[in-house]
Amino acid sequence: MSKLILIGAGPGDPELLTIKAVKALQQADVVLYDALANKAILQHIQPAAITQFVGKRFGCHALSQQEINDLIIAYGSRYRTIVRLKGGDPFVFGRAQEEMEAAVAAGMQVEMVPGISSALAVPASAMIPLTCRGVNESFWVVTGTTRSGELSKDIHLAARSSATVVILMAMSKLEAIVDIFTEAGKGETAAAIIQHGTRPDAKMVVGKVKDIAFRAQHGGLGNPAVIIIGEVVTLNRTPARRLADQTRITATTSRFT
Repeated sequence: MSKLILIGAGPGDPELLTIKAVKALQQADVVLYDALANKAILQHIQPAAITQFVGKRFGCHALSQQEINDLIIAYGSRYRTIVRLKGGDPFVFGRAQEEMEAAVAAGMQVEMVPGISSALAVPASAMIPLTCRGVNESFWVVTGTTRSGELSKDIHLAARSSATVVILMAMSKLEAIVDIFTEAGKGETAAAIIQHGTRPDAKMVVGKVKDIAFRAQHGGLGNPAVIIIGEVVTLNRTPARRLADQTRITATTSRFT
């Protein structure tokens, strides 16, 4: 019986891949990898393994989800171990459940190897704690867009909470998100946006909800990026934060490693 192994590739830094993930990649006969999975991770596969890029990020869909499901089944009929390499963690907005159900329906075994989600690792890489005693008591992780492409209604609920809010896949909806938080009385709340977090080419802007979209535009930030809203943002000690404290909006973009 063939097996599908779903592997979380982590947030971008290939050194954040788990040992279990490396061992699973070494077994692979076929690897189907996402746009958000660092290609350096493919060095762990055996030379004879087949690799295929399948896209799957905002603005980059080499194949539809149904086509990916069909591909998993097709390879599963010919090879023993199929690896599906997904950015972050497969169960955090990764549509892993759909791929697992398709594989099981085709008679394949399924295994999951969790990955480090960008929702956790990207703020941490910029030294932004998601929780801090005396500042907040919880955090929300929300997707910016739903299956239909609309802004998630949970954004409205998150804006009314006292939690740190981490929003993924949302740069195309940034202005609408800012409006929602402003209407909820959060215009002065600290905010940060980090593009390519954990990677050497990472960029970050820091400000407040009321001006974060303007800062992101002037900093040239786009997808893939993580938006963090909450007073914990003020606790970070990265060079970007120190620069933001000293200079005007146009100088608040900084690279960090």
